[in-house]
Amino acid sequence: MTDVSTTEGADTIWVERDAFIDRIPRWLAMTILFVIVVAIWDFVTRMGWVSPIILPSPRETLDDLIFVGHNLITGDYMLGALWTTTLTVIYGFLIAAAIGFSLGVLVGETKFGERAVMPYLVAIDTMPKIAFAPLFIAWLGFDISSKVALAAFIATFAIVVATAAGLYAASESERMLFKSMGASRFQTLIRLKLPTGLPYIFTGLKIASVGVMAGAITGEFLGGGKGFGALIRQAASQMNTPRVFALILYLSLLGLALYFTIAWAQRRLVFWNKAERLGAIG
Repeated sequence: MTDVSTTEGADTIWVERDAFIDRIPRWLAMTILFVIVVAIWDFVTRMGWVSPIILPSPRETLDDLIFVGHNLITGDYMLGALWTTTLTVIYGFLIAAAIGFSLGVLVGETKFGERAVMPYLVAIDTMPKIAFAPLFIAWLGFDISSKVALAAFIATFAIVVATAAGLYAASESERMLFKSMGASRFQTLIRLKLPTGLPYIFTGLKIASVGVMAGAITGEFLGGGKGFGALIRQAASQMNTPRVFALILYLSLLGLALYFTIAWAQRRLVFWNKAERLGAIG
């Protein structure tokens, strides 16, 4: 609940006070939530309500976290697997950003793109994209290329939609101002539409950063190879659930690194967007 109090006088001032829970610092709130979740997790496993094959205890997961971390630090085989997955994610994201941005400009800037290209993109986007994994493997083989292609394929559409929407963000009066000043279509795109649409584009990039991780791991899980996805499949086939949990947690660090890198770039480039600055998570 939000308390609102007033001060009587010639100049009435409304002071909006945050509730107690909203005044807790972010780091403390996250710590409290983490402790609560782990405590519930530990309680459930200790009571035997869930089979340890399905849900390992926090202690077992911690042991495997230490094992995987030690393997990574010493440069053993898991470090090579993590590097393979990292390259897959980076290549997939860069390809998705290039293709998504280009198609987004085509759709947002031309009637042809809006009328002819966008319906096909929507139709493809509604398809279960993970089902394309066998096709990419058949076309590109079992090496990293097929995983990169699947990761880029899954991540592209969010960038297309966000870029196209961003190009419509400029108001009609702003467009008329540029037109009255004799700005060309290209100048209007570069100096008005793209800067105005940057918050939308970065939102699409952040969504794509999540999608590219899913695509990369799915490709490695289904197509084998040397990445973390293949290690997860191997551990799952051996019913080594703590190892699966540990690998997933380390993969989440890779996903967070990509997400917060984009968020950092957004804060540097879109510093003028007050709403984004106030509501940004990253």
